[in-house]
Amino acid sequence: MTPWAERLAGVHGVLLDISGVLYDSGAGGGAAIAGSVEAVARLKQSRLKVRFCTNESQKSRGELVGLLRRLGFDISEGEVTAPAPAACQILKERGLRPHLLIHDGVRSEFNDIDISNPNCVVIADAGEGFSYQNMNKAFQVLMELENPVLISLGKGRYYKEASGLMLDVGAYMKALEYACGVEAEVVGKPSPEFFKSALRAIRVEAHQAIMIGDDIMGDVGGAQQCGMRALQVRTGKFRPSDEHHPEVKADGYVDNLAEAVDLLLQHTDK
Repeated sequence: MTPWAERLAGVHGVLLDISGVLYDSGAGGGAAIAGSVEAVARLKQSRLKVRFCTNESQKSRGELVGLLRRLGFDISEGEVTAPAPAACQILKERGLRPHLLIHDGVRSEFNDIDISNPNCVVIADAGEGFSYQNMNKAFQVLMELENPVLISLGKGRYYKEASGLMLDVGAYMKALEYACGVEAEVVGKPSPEFFKSALRAIRVEAHQAIMIGDDIMGDVGGAQQCGMRALQVRTGKFRPSDEHHPEVKADGYVDNLAEAVDLLLQHTDK
């Protein structure tokens, strides 16, 4: 494989996934992955520009940042690119009034959105809210629209909590796509616009940036399609089979964020 110095040459910005890279969610809010707090601190003290990118849709951005700060991370709300605020901007720009199939934890993000007489459906990781009744209601709303619009906050297949792997929003999104004959508009990874908005925030071009994530498709594949490089950590939802994925190959595989930061600082912080 190409030496690390060549693979990391010219990197000026780093996009960091949160869940599975910084911490694993679960009981009591979850726990920081070993070495990740220190790794983030070292990265932010370097000359590299840093942006946090998440598909988290069970917590508001403020709640997520509060949790991470309690776990010891140096992070502010303004440093995080998340799907709910991006979705709200789209809804306002297009005059869309959503039927919300979302988790109660993220509902506050939509407080300023008109949800009367819905003309679209917004779906997020609703957790236990993915009942037949709630899914069927979303289905009925879409089927009654002449031009149905389905907006999904991500399309992940699964994520990891301390107790194990958990089914993610992508499976439910696909069910509505199939039943209604529509194609969802994805807000969040791996949407190109999501990555581009994060890059704009740190004023770094795609070829100068690298994504660090645990999801071979959403993090690695999505970033590479935007012209970025991407590393996959062997934490979070990582599976050994990811290193032999038939469609996506990371620019490098590392045991954890700490190892990734060691390599970045060794080869880029000159």
